[in-house]
Amino acid sequence: MNTNRLSRGDIDGIVTGKHSSPRSVLGFHETGTGGDRRWVVRAYEPDAETATLTWANGEESGPMTRLHDAGLFELNIAPRKTLEPYRLNFRYRDGNRQTRYDPYYFSPELGELDLYLFGAGNHHHIYRKLGAHVAEREGVSGVLFAVWAPTARRVSVVGSFNHWDGRRHLMHARDHSGVWELFVPNVGDGDLYKFEILGFDGQIRLKSDPYAFRMQLRPDTASIVASLDGFEWTDSDWMEQRAQSDPLKSPVNIYEVHPGSWKQDDGEFLDWDRLGDELIPYVSDLNYTHIEVMGLAEHPLDRSWGYQVTGYYAANSRFGKPQDLMRFIDRCHAAGIGVIMDWVPAHFPRDDFALARFDGTYLYEHADPRRGEHTEWGTKIFNYGRNEVRNFLVSNALFWLDYYHIDGLRVDAVASMLYLDYSRGPGEWVPNRHGGRENLEAIEFIRQYNKVIFNYFPGVMSIAEESTAFPGVTLPPDAGGLGFNFKWNMGWMNDTLRFISMDPIHRKHHSSLLTFAMIYAWSENFILPISHDEVVHGKASLLTKMPGDDWQKRANLRLYLAFMLTHPGKKLLFMGQEFGQRHEWREYESLPWELLQHDEHRQVQDLCRDLNRFYLESPQFFASDTSPEGFEWVECQDASNSIYAFLRHDVEGGRPPILCVFNFTPVPRESYRLGLPSAGSWRRLFDSDSKAYGGSGFSDGGSLQTEEIASHGRQQSADFRLPPLGFVAWQAGDDAAG
Repeated sequence: MNTNRLSRGDIDGIVTGKHSSPRSVLGFHETGTGGDRRWVVRAYEPDAETATLTWANGEESGPMTRLHDAGLFELNIAPRKTLEPYRLNFRYRDGNRQTRYDPYYFSPELGELDLYLFGAGNHHHIYRKLGAHVAEREGVSGVLFAVWAPTARRVSVVGSFNHWDGRRHLMHARDHSGVWELFVPNVGDGDLYKFEILGFDGQIRLKSDPYAFRMQLRPDTASIVASLDGFEWTDSDWMEQRAQSDPLKSPVNIYEVHPGSWKQDDGEFLDWDRLGDELIPYVSDLNYTHIEVMGLAEHPLDRSWGYQVTGYYAANSRFGKPQDLMRFIDRCHAAGIGVIMDWVPAHFPRDDFALARFDGTYLYEHADPRRGEHTEWGTKIFNYGRNEVRNFLVSNALFWLDYYHIDGLRVDAVASMLYLDYSRGPGEWVPNRHGGRENLEAIEFIRQYNKVIFNYFPGVMSIAEESTAFPGVTLPPDAGGLGFNFKWNMGWMNDTLRFISMDPIHRKHHSSLLTFAMIYAWSENFILPISHDEVVHGKASLLTKMPGDDWQKRANLRLYLAFMLTHPGKKLLFMGQEFGQRHEWREYESLPWELLQHDEHRQVQDLCRDLNRFYLESPQFFASDTSPEGFEWVECQDASNSIYAFLRHDVEGGRPPILCVFNFTPVPRESYRLGLPSAGSWRRLFDSDSKAYGGSGFSDGGSLQTEEIASHGRQQSADFRLPPLGFVAWQAGDDAAG
């Protein structure tokens, strides 16, 4: 190719930074045939005065011909015997010199199948292609950058390696896929970068990488090149066992944690290693099965809960590097603790460095604010009808399960995704194509997400935070459901918190708040959540919700925790409630650990520890959670005395049932008869009123004998001493008769 065959448009496009296919102009080209074959190398380096080229064998060619004063050069030579990566040598006007490999020597790498699958919304591991990936090409180390920006006029990768100059590394558009890519030599792990995007609107935007594996610590917002390979996991046994497990029939007792405020050191966050040293033994000692971690993905504000995500593929930088988080999770698995992530596919923030108006258009979000904005949250709503957006989210879920060995995803704000009129008044929303309020595109996205993650990772948990009566949340998609395997039981939570917060004298008028959940208990697979949402914004901590004096508050708390642990459904408790935190949760400060210097708070913690162990060691409480045969009322109609009793059965295991008896009044019962399913000796398993937990010790005594007195529809019964504001559990002894 001769110099005069390079059009003025191509030259202007390169030097003005508006060329969408720089590889067609820059880099190596071969022209002509036979004896007319020529090699042409073009390079653009702003402010360069001269340029030469050094071949792999050290031989130098040049000087290169200047095509434009801005720094566009060309070398036109006869073909050499071999072609290998070459280096460009620049001398600048200030006398400085630089030598680097030519990024435009390297051909585009994303395959047609990759681009097709991404465009169809089905590239499940697109995070291995888009973003920034350390690689070696023909012996040259560097980073392959790729980003989706379909309406951009130009995309450049800028960073610490090119003085943040968008003229230096123009990326190459891949046909009509909307994907831009460029392999940049001599860039590596730890380098800072962003994408400089000339939008369709003519505005230049500097954006963090949506697929970045690491980001700068706030307030800086650059992405960081990071390789996630090489960490040596030691949890193969855990992962194999998880794949064979059925969480529906397993114990699930979750400790919800906000890592920035669980514990601090002189106001500073603990890093993942310190959290591993302190949080993991604590959770293990208290016999929880899982940790649910808030704010795992990168977000800009410390004083937040982590739901304004700006780095969906980047681990929160406040607590360390990606490998530090991996090590923390590996240590959790070694201790027998699963890790659940709070995942936020319902909305994203407006921050100008992140996803909003990414390429100058409404790319990840809807353009119509009636579909594209949550005005009360100040956030954008994903456009679930766009294949590439669905791909971004589904792949993100797989990414955390894949690279970080996450054991479950708690999906935030599902109700806001399901309904087009969520938190909107008349005229503020657009009906679906059938005239309804359901967000059909979001529903299909949710189904796709659940199908895909369970296909790759059987045994994980997919948990919907869903507060409405939307049908089939935990039904498989093939059966018309959404495909989650668990749903938060917000109805149970609201009702029981209302009940337990009442003065006991009024509880007899509101018994349905305690019993109504059993009418729908098996319509979904439920988790009973006492989450962070219930102990903020004026709602008071769990302890201070309770009525009465201090002793009664603690007794009510012990009673309520026992009711949750023995009730059908998996369990979740937010940090601090396990030792009776008095003030509301404050995300900006440590939990008040000094309370454990006082017996009354240590005793609540002891109750939690022993109650969790009781749950963990009793399959009656979890193995038949999703079967109505696993639960049987004994007494649910004595509202006047606020006495309730039920049996929990292990249907498949055949273990003797456990009788759970609750007295929701401060009045001790010297003699309360309950019908029992078997005759003989019944032994006490647990007593929340034990003096060891700060109780009165009213019902001391380890066993009782049944009598042949009909009660509660059963031929056998026994007289029980029921403690005030207390829970007692019983089980038939070895000499019990059927």
